[in-house]
Amino acid sequence: MLVATATSTAQTRAIQFEEFDLENGLHVILHQDRSTPIVAVSVMYHVGSKNEDPSRRGFAHFFEHLLFEGSENIARGEFSKLVESAGGVLNANTSGDRTYYYEVLPSNQLELGLWLESERMLHAKVDQKGVETQREVVKEERRQRYENQPYGSILIEVLKRAYQVHPYQWPTIGFMEDLNAASETDYQAFYKRFYVPNNAVLVVAGDLDVEQAKALVRKYFNDIPKGEAVIQPTAVEPPLPREIRDVVYDRIQLPAVVHAYRIPALGTPDFYAVDMVNRLLSNGNSARFNRNLKDAQQKAVFTGAFSLPFEHPGLAILFAVANAGVPVDVLDQAMDEELHRLHQEGITADELAKLKAQLEVESLEQNSRVAGVANNLATAYMLLGDTRLVNTELDRYMALTPADIQRAAQVYFAPWNRVVLHYLPLSQQNQ
Repeated sequence: MLVATATSTAQTRAIQFEEFDLENGLHVILHQDRSTPIVAVSVMYHVGSKNEDPSRRGFAHFFEHLLFEGSENIARGEFSKLVESAGGVLNANTSGDRTYYYEVLPSNQLELGLWLESERMLHAKVDQKGVETQREVVKEERRQRYENQPYGSILIEVLKRAYQVHPYQWPTIGFMEDLNAASETDYQAFYKRFYVPNNAVLVVAGDLDVEQAKALVRKYFNDIPKGEAVIQPTAVEPPLPREIRDVVYDRIQLPAVVHAYRIPALGTPDFYAVDMVNRLLSNGNSARFNRNLKDAQQKAVFTGAFSLPFEHPGLAILFAVANAGVPVDVLDQAMDEELHRLHQEGITADELAKLKAQLEVESLEQNSRVAGVANNLATAYMLLGDTRLVNTELDRYMALTPADIQRAAQVYFAPWNRVVLHYLPLSQQNQ
């Protein structure tokens, strides 16, 4: 009963906002929520790994780190200290499509957050010293997350086989040889091209006075010069010619199977049904992969399925780590049998109702935080094309029927539409 009450509230409580454009092209979204004395200041730039030069892979993610170095008015290394000493937190993240920066501060520190983001946009420190410092940080991140992590190379190995034309073919972490080969001029050119107001959306959410917030936004952002128009990539990846299969040898103890299916872009009608298929397979202990492959058949010790919600057609990635003694081919077949059953029998009404309830709770939790609201507003505007869609994304999941889920499984989770990788221990490479 508690869940039902909470979710019905989530469905009826629309996010209120006001939006406008500055003359330099910066889009501004304001959301007032006076329930707690905090405010989120965030800027999303329409630049991700897909905007990179193929010889400079990793620039978008690198700038996520570099632009905390400081600016003409912020001493090197002081950016984070200014936020933390004011009682706030800050962070950033990068995807194939966008780079996102945010601070969450006491509401009486709104002006600090706006000043910091205007400094980042107007004259951040992009020099050789900062590049060298952050290059080491990114190298360490790459080692920890990809090179020294069991199965850490999955995304790298999948992307380069799933895409041959589109720049999604490389991961956001990039490649160190490209970062090492770049000059200070290359980094400055990237900053000048993409970190401009007409390629960004500023969201301020939380305990704010709307008119005061407007005045502060204009004070700090009005005079930032407009940049040249950013043209987003137009490459269209053709359909896979056939199923692509390969073997990857890694420093692992247990074999694994990875299935990567090409799926529609975020915001398109079929994306939501495809995403629901992934949730059906792996979201929670009672999900089909966990219930059948792990618990009933004991063929896997770990399973998962998730979507890469790209602005252009993306991927659904399914994976399973084999139980000791289970041949990789047997695990691969077991995964296919689960999908075949979904193709033939579909999803039950009870399963779909449970998934929808989970989504409603997730939405309620995310929108209960000003940081979550700010992120959702920015995403709706930049990647979905209309800020108003922030209030209807959940509805698109709620409208799905069992027939929608079954059709999505049949159309997109098909052998001719995928990359299959068998991960094997290095010890088996020469056998």
